[in-house]
Amino acid sequence: MDFGLATEFYPEEHQYQPELFSVNNTELDLVEIIQQLHESLDPRTVFACFGKVMGQHLPMHGVTLNYKHYQFSWGRRQGLVIKQQLVCSGEAASLQYSLKSPLTPSQAQRLQLLQTLVLLPLFNATQFHEMSQQAMYDSLTKLGNRHYYTESLKKAIATAERYCNDLSLVVLDLDNFKKLNDRYGHQFGDTVLSDFGQLLTNAIRNTDQAFRIGGDEFVVVVRGDKQAASILCERILASMASLPLFEKHEIQTSLGVSQWINGEAPTSLYERADRALYRAKAAGRQCFRVDGE
Repeated sequence: MDFGLATEFYPEEHQYQPELFSVNNTELDLVEIIQQLHESLDPRTVFACFGKVMGQHLPMHGVTLNYKHYQFSWGRRQGLVIKQQLVCSGEAASLQYSLKSPLTPSQAQRLQLLQTLVLLPLFNATQFHEMSQQAMYDSLTKLGNRHYYTESLKKAIATAERYCNDLSLVVLDLDNFKKLNDRYGHQFGDTVLSDFGQLLTNAIRNTDQAFRIGGDEFVVVVRGDKQAASILCERILASMASLPLFEKHEIQTSLGVSQWINGEAPTSLYERADRALYRAKAAGRQCFRVDGE
């Protein structure tokens, strides 16, 4: 691990007066600290542990770190500030410490030691997180993949069962996508799939989840009843007409909706939505149908 270091000290608050504090000045138990930092592979948990350790052994209000697209924060931003720029494996990282008072030389050494201890487990955790994300998401559409869909639907059903919540499923695909792909080529097909994935991302609510489960097949897990799912279908169909590429090539979608029944298995929920999808195709495509209606 290669570090380039630049440090800045400055007061963030005008006429800041350090408050009284109590810091643990006992010898650091490095083994225990390292064990704590390696207990989790979640980056935010690792950073929170780091912040807690820093607060125990230094006059620290808080600490923040910007690394790649991550923004970690622990504690409060007030008081005196130390800024440090780091380089790890070619990636820049920016650390900012908020202090209750200036550090003594021994405290500055302690800060550097603790900082060195946290960097490797934190960067390992971010790398693991990124690899996990890649394993769960489709690289073309940025939606969840089939495996992530299977696990997410199981969890959604378990939650709905536990709290007696409504849950619905929307199954959809692109009408005549194979013909478009054969006529214009796979690059055109990839563009269509990517744009459709973005359309779904924009159409769903924060509580819903969209997935690409294969080819031009998509699924949306809706936290709500069939009426909420129907509103989503209408929003998707309306959005299709607003995309110039889709309008030019008459790219359409058909959708099927099913509402979860208490005690129902995930496969049954999907099959009912899939049957509703084929009813929509039989009705002329570019529309949706609800199971049981």
